[in-house]
Amino acid sequence: MPDYKEMYFALYREVTKVIEQLQEIQQKTEEMYIQSEDRLILFEDKKEK
Repeated sequence: MPDYKEMYFALYREVTKVIEQLQEIQQKTEEMYIQSEDRLILFEDKKEK
């Protein structure tokens, strides 16, 4: 009989690793954007008008 508990924990560990990798990539790209000199403004703040 398959060890469902071990299967679940293995899946959980791997999914957690992937989520952490995606978060790191997102942070890196956000930092790249913030440091960029030619940032694209997609939404205008209507309060400033």
